[in-house]
Amino acid sequence: MAKSLGLAAYRALSRRSQAGLAQWQFPPRPTGELVWMHATDHMRFDALGDIAARMRQQRPDIHVLVTFDRAAMEHPSPDGPPDGVDWVFGLESDHPSGGRPFIDHWLPDVCLWAGGRFMINLVNCASERGIPMLLCDVSEADMQPHRRSWIPTLARTTLDFFDKIVVNNDSTLHAIRRLGITADKLSVAPRLRPSALPPDCLSQDMDDVMNDLGGRPVWLGVKVLGSEIDMVLTAHRTAMRLAHRLLLILTLADRNDLEVLKAKVTARQLRYADWDKGEPIEDNVQIIICSDTADLGLWYRVAPLAFLACSLEKDARGISPLNAAALGSAIIYGPNVSAHIDSYSRLSAAGAARTVNDGESLAAALIHLIAPDHSAAMALAGWEVVTESAALTDGLIEQILDRLDQKAAAHARP
Repeated sequence: MAKSLGLAAYRALSRRSQAGLAQWQFPPRPTGELVWMHATDHMRFDALGDIAARMRQQRPDIHVLVTFDRAAMEHPSPDGPPDGVDWVFGLESDHPSGGRPFIDHWLPDVCLWAGGRFMINLVNCASERGIPMLLCDVSEADMQPHRRSWIPTLARTTLDFFDKIVVNNDSTLHAIRRLGITADKLSVAPRLRPSALPPDCLSQDMDDVMNDLGGRPVWLGVKVLGSEIDMVLTAHRTAMRLAHRLLLILTLADRNDLEVLKAKVTARQLRYADWDKGEPIEDNVQIIICSDTADLGLWYRVAPLAFLACSLEKDARGISPLNAAALGSAIIYGPNVSAHIDSYSRLSAAGAARTVNDGESLAAALIHLIAPDHSAAMALAGWEVVTESAALTDGLIEQILDRLDQKAAAHARP
């Protein structure tokens, strides 16, 4: 498992720059295989976190180091290092004296660089060490002539450090070919984007809940904040006037809000079942209350429509919508989702998600979208968005693991 840095330690590490890199006190380099990945923007950072988590499902003992471009982002993630990642460092300066100590300390077995913004000295040091290097998600924007790293001679040299290069479209491929890079190094794939690793659930739990529901219309409130409870309950009561058998499954962002939630539900004369206590889902139950987010894998599969909370509160930043979309939920969300804005924007543009501003607009969206044909169309669009770069992700993981296998085989020879 990836070691937990803690959010404070993670932010302290990410504030360090590569200037004076030789003087850093690095954590010890562990024995075993280590993959180094570098992100040039927030979206690529999130995508590399997904790749790390997926790699560790296949190779649990692997170690993962992720660096990111401090010129592009101060903190790549508000929630700390992604699952599957051991260390995160922010790199700022590409001074020649910094790259070699970095490479010599970590001695990565493979490097995956995402995006076309290069730290040329660092990449050069890795190449001199014979580290297999993969480059992905190179776009037309990376080819703009005003970027110093794409001075033709320098660009050719830098690109030749990489064994494989994946670009976003044919025009980028042709531009790189004109620099003299051979065709066998190049391939085209959609943009590298975060993907979903949806939580699992027991098939028996799923069967039991579906049997208890008996075909009732269901919607889900995910990680509802204390300040959002009133809006969610108001929307539910409003929608029940038109769909009197409508059931709300409500999960909390903070377990400490559980008693407050129960009091507010009771004050509105709504009947609830406490899932955590094993209370049955009877016909007269209007709300299922769950304070354990570990059951979200079950609820996403049960509910065709999900309101992703932590998004109506003014200072909220949202939760990732990718698991909900991957498991077939149409999505409703509030306006405050800055931590995952790209994912929400893509889902919204595809017709898989709809934004609301308050309890009244949440009720209106709920009434409209609870119809099976509407939610099903949104769910299909969401699935297509989530799987857009799945082939690229799988291909990159395969290439990384293949290079690790080749190195292990070479070391095993007498």
